[in-house]
Amino acid sequence: MKKTLYSLMLSDDVMREIDLLAHKMGTNRSSLVNRILAEHVSVRTPEQQANDIFSGIEQLLAASRDLVPLFAPNTGRVAVRSSLAYKYHPTLRYDVELASGFVPGEPIGTLSVNFRTQSQGLLELLNRFFRCLERIETHMLPIDAAYSLDGGRFVRTLAYPAKRSGAPGGEMLDAAEISKAITDYVSLIDRMLKACIGGADARTLSDMYAADLEKRTVLL
Repeated sequence: MKKTLYSLMLSDDVMREIDLLAHKMGTNRSSLVNRILAEHVSVRTPEQQANDIFSGIEQLLAASRDLVPLFAPNTGRVAVRSSLAYKYHPTLRYDVELASGFVPGEPIGTLSVNFRTQSQGLLELLNRFFRCLERIETHMLPIDAAYSLDGGRFVRTLAYPAKRSGAPGGEMLDAAEISKAITDYVSLIDRMLKACIGGADARTLSDMYAADLEKRTVLL
C-alpha cells in the first residue's frame, strides 16, 4: 500500500493521547493514526494483514510441544522458539518478518534462524544442515529463494505465496492460508533439523523434504 506525506491540523490534546497510545502499543504516531483512520473507513492496511498472519501462526502453534510462538502485535514479526536435543539443551529461534505490503512476484518477507551457541560441534552441524537445505530446495523447489548463512544466522526469503498448479482455488490467498503455509514450512525445517542432529544423512533429509513438498498446496 503506497504511503504519501500529508499535512493535517490536529488538536494538541488529541496528538498527546495518540503519542501515549502509540508508545503503549510499541508503534509510532503515523502508523497509529493510519490504523485508526483505516479502521474507521474499513480499509485493511498491510500492518493489519501482517498481524492477522502472525496471529494465525500463533494459534496454529498453540498446542505444539516443539515450537513456542512469541508474538507481540504491531512489531512486524513473530518469533518461534525451539529446543534441541543436544548437550546443555540449546535453543534456536525462527524469526518471520513480513514486508509492508505484498507485491506479486516479489518476496513477502524473510525467515531467519538464529542459533548462537558456544559449541563448535553444534555450530558446524547446523551450518552443514542449512547448506544441505539450500541444495535440496535449489534442486526441488519450483520457485526462487535467496539464502544467506553467516555468524550463526540463516536467512531465507519467503516468496510471494501461490497455490501449486492443480490445487483448488485461485491465486489470491487469505491470511489464514499464508499463516498455515508459513507454519507448515517452519515445522518442516524444525523436524529436518532435529533429524539431522539425530544422525540423519543428506539422503534422508532430501526424502523428508520431498515427501512434505508432495503434500504442499501453497509454496513460498
